Amino acid sequence: MPPVSTLRPQLQATIDAYLRKRAKPEHISAVSLSISFPARTENLNVVTGRTSLRPEGVPITPESLFQIGSITKSFTAAAILQLEAEGALSIDQTVGYWLPQYPAWRDVTIRRLLNMTSNIYGYDNVPAMMRAEVATIHRRWTPPILIGMVDPTYGHAPPPPTGWYYSNTNYLLAGMIIERVTGRSYAEEIQRRFLGASLGLEETYYSPNVYPRAVLDRLVSGYYFNPDPKQPWLGPLIGADVRTGDLSWAGAAGGIIARPQDVTHWVRALYEGDLLPPRQREELLTIVSMRTGKPIPRTSEKDPRGFGLGVGQIWSRDGTIAWFYQGETLGYRVLYGWFPKDDVVIAIGTNSQPPGDENHLGALMAQVHGLIVKPETPPVTVTTPTAR
Repeated sequence: MPPVSTLRPQLQATIDAYLRKRAKPEHISAVSLSISFPARTENLNVVTGRTSLRPEGVPITPESLFQIGSITKSFTAAAILQLEAEGALSIDQTVGYWLPQYPAWRDVTIRRLLNMTSNIYGYDNVPAMMRAEVATIHRRWTPPILIGMVDPTYGHAPPPPTGWYYSNTNYLLAGMIIERVTGRSYAEEIQRRFLGASLGLEETYYSPNVYPRAVLDRLVSGYYFNPDPKQPWLGPLIGADVRTGDLSWAGAAGGIIARPQDVTHWVRALYEGDLLPPRQREELLTIVSMRTGKPIPRTSEKDPRGFGLGVGQIWSRDGTIAWFYQGETLGYRVLYGWFPKDDVVIAIGTNSQPPGDENHLGALMAQVHGLIVKPETPPVTVTTPTAR
């Protein structure tokens, strides 16, 4: 790996160029990059841009915050796995055991919730829910209301999906199971288990709804900019700043706010630290194919993307693997990659949700990885599925 004195200006030039090229098509004003190297206590943090597209925006810093979206799911999965290690539950217990108010899903195991093979429809794919969210981004939601959008008990639910299907409903149910098992709120459990100095998550926050002003003041503005003809009901949000919106719609599936540096600390703890005992880490990293939903031992050229319990694995062209996740909300994207071969963690945050073909963070991740590794090592190509 090159020395930091050489690498820093290269990385700065790389993200500066990305922002210049991608500011308009992605509708972004900022890029924040953090890298955790093996055996180094300090991250290398490089940023570019401003906190807003509006004139009052100021230069961002490494302390600027982003909504990390579905990276939140790994916090939910880790809490479940810690509860299993404590003997409070088993991930092979069912929704019916812990949440009997949902009889349609009584046979779905917690494991299937977490690895997205439950065949439960995503509440945020229901037009009525998203129309209500667009009508006011300050609306207060509760998990039962959101889950009720897709509960077959009420007779209006969409038909169940099959195979591997990305569903935020799974993680709201998992959050409710955490609350049922512990007798405490999801927010309390996430705070006491993970947030704070012990894991290096000093600038990571979870609120079940509106964030306090002290957090919002450091959150960069975020923009919805995805004119998707398949989701015309989201049209009124195009170009809107969603920074002050209520994140209760995301909850245990995607409601955490953090700086990219904290994301790298979390990734280190999740994959390498003592956050989970060996058995639970093995469960975390046991994957199914994102193509078929069937268990696979590892990703490969023929089946290059796998999903564990709130984590993703990708096959790279040099035959090695990387673990990755892109969290996305209505106005933010945060992508991380852990590259075991190099023991490097990279996290990148930016402030929009653009159309899928305009999301180039995976290419930026590959470029950054290529600068870090030896010149003869091909950089890992990261493709980023939508993960609200």
